[in-house]
Amino acid sequence: MVAGAAVLATMAAGPAAAARAGSSGVAPVTAGEPVAAAALTAPHAGWRLKDSGSTARFRGLSAVSRTTAWVAGTAGTVLRSHDGGKHWSDISPPGAGALEFRDIEAFDARRAVVLAIGEGEASRVFRTDDAGATWTESFHNTDPRAFYDCLTFFDRRHGIALGDPVDGTYRILSTADGGRSWRVLPSKGMPPAQQGEAAFAASGQCLVSAGSRDAWIATGGAATARVLHTADRGRTWSVTDTPIPAGDPARGVFALAFRDRTHGLAVGGDYRPDQPSPHAAAVSNDAGSTWTPATAPPKTYRSGAAWLPHSRHLALAVGPSGSDLTLDGGRTWHTFDHGSYDTVDCAPDLGCWAAGERGRIARLEP
Repeated sequence: MVAGAAVLATMAAGPAAAARAGSSGVAPVTAGEPVAAAALTAPHAGWRLKDSGSTARFRGLSAVSRTTAWVAGTAGTVLRSHDGGKHWSDISPPGAGALEFRDIEAFDARRAVVLAIGEGEASRVFRTDDAGATWTESFHNTDPRAFYDCLTFFDRRHGIALGDPVDGTYRILSTADGGRSWRVLPSKGMPPAQQGEAAFAASGQCLVSAGSRDAWIATGGAATARVLHTADRGRTWSVTDTPIPAGDPARGVFALAFRDRTHGLAVGGDYRPDQPSPHAAAVSNDAGSTWTPATAPPKTYRSGAAWLPHSRHLALAVGPSGSDLTLDGGRTWHTFDHGSYDTVDCAPDLGCWAAGERGRIARLEP
């Protein structure tokens, strides 16, 4: 078995297999050698679809473990599984059928916060503390100019949510009580937005965090695709251009993934299926201050990305046309699946999940 296929199979098999492989020389969580794309299309490991019983499009996903995952999507739909995807419970908030859920952040098997996107009152935040048996609406946007896209948490109490520019700057919500209440942060620490610039609510990964204070914003739709960084939970921000093509409302950075405060991935491109997406991935080794284009990026648009846990080199990227694996920290990518997914997330116990259109939910398995 060649290196890439062995890595994928071992990661899919779970932490026990990873530990065994580490002692036998495969070393899946630190592998960095190149691999042919054909090796990753082998049938022994990859995404295994789970019957969600839903036709919603799931762009919000939170992986708690190999057994527990939450998804959120169209028509106000929230599903949860606690048995590895064998069964999914529809725990959608009552009366939310007109809302578009695009991001969900779960703290554990019972507690989660979900974000609905849209202009004005369509943007809302809900929280549950009892596995979705009841929900509390903790934020209801009343500014008709505001449109919220993504949210992230630094820990179980502190988090922020991102809104598209209002009066020329991105809007940031902040919570210090686990999403039970929110306030709009002052905009004086936010750099001005470009004309036409916005964040893409495509995968819940236009705003991501690492550690207790650092977060990053992915942008597109303007002349340059940029990444904004905060080191103080959203009070002040710096901004950097990326090499990912922009210059069109459909192009830019769609998703970010940081494995720590320093090392990050950016993926995106042009979401229109009839348009090419060259150079649609980049890497940063300095907290997003600079970005280097991938030498062999995914061949088409990608909307989601996730680092494999405990790894310095392995990460996944997904999009409507397929999924890719990198073994070298984002410099080169290799397609291993051609199914349609919008978002991807991995739990600390190596449980990796993906979700997308027509109720598609999958887990990485041998």
